[in-house]
Amino acid sequence: MYGLLSAETKSFAEALASFFDFAKGAFSEHFTIADAVDIILLTILFGCVFKFVINKKAGALIFGILVCLVFYALASFFNLTGIRYILSGVFQIGALALVIIFQPEIRELLEKLGAGSLNGIRNFGDSSHGNKIKYKNIDSICKAVHILSMQKTGALIAITKNTSLDDIIHTGTLINADISDTLIRNLFYDKSPLHDGAVIIDNGRIASAACILPLTKRTTFDFEIGTRHRAAIGLSESSDAIVIVVSEETGIISVAKDSILTREFTNESLRQLLIKELIREERH
Repeated sequence: MYGLLSAETKSFAEALASFFDFAKGAFSEHFTIADAVDIILLTILFGCVFKFVINKKAGALIFGILVCLVFYALASFFNLTGIRYILSGVFQIGALALVIIFQPEIRELLEKLGAGSLNGIRNFGDSSHGNKIKYKNIDSICKAVHILSMQKTGALIAITKNTSLDDIIHTGTLINADISDTLIRNLFYDKSPLHDGAVIIDNGRIASAACILPLTKRTTFDFEIGTRHRAAIGLSESSDAIVIVVSEETGIISVAKDSILTREFTNESLRQLLIKELIREERH
């Protein structure tokens, strides 16, 4: 076994040395403008892929892979044969495992690349429709929230930004409808079968209703909060979504963002927040 291990280690070391020799030769003698362009484009591509994967809440897995690489490097440096042997086996099947784990993300990324809209992944609304549609959607959301607040009808609305909420969307009932204040209010009507849970607004459409959100694990707050507010904070801790809560007891409008719950929103202050967070103004 150790003979095989030594051969594998030697092969890996030789391959690594060959790579650095090639890189050194390429930069010293044969480096051209085309090579520079190639490097820049590859950097942009890998940067987009990395950002896309991180936005898919895979940061912990990426960090785990980096930790394994660090351990492998340390094991090779200090000649720790046991750890090196185990990690070499992990890396041999790692590529296949990553393809399986990230299959939905890889498919979506390729679809976005094919459509030429990588920069528009999970933006609020289709950019081809312009800001007019986005303002209309925001006005519809604010109108619905204002009426629900006046009626003291409990509501929980999550609006996606960059982080995908596909796993949350599929916990509820798929709607896939245009945004309208009437539809939002009907979904939260207390006699509606879909009123208990969250409405997810994704890519400028009402994607799903009666969705289950993760509750925050925090136990200390400056004020007493209910399940809706805990769910709003929980989602804001694991994504960059904007989560709007209407209290059933008081009608107070709150917004959870970046793990922070802010209360006492008015119709206008909520509108200004959504415009700031969801609309990218054109710069001239």
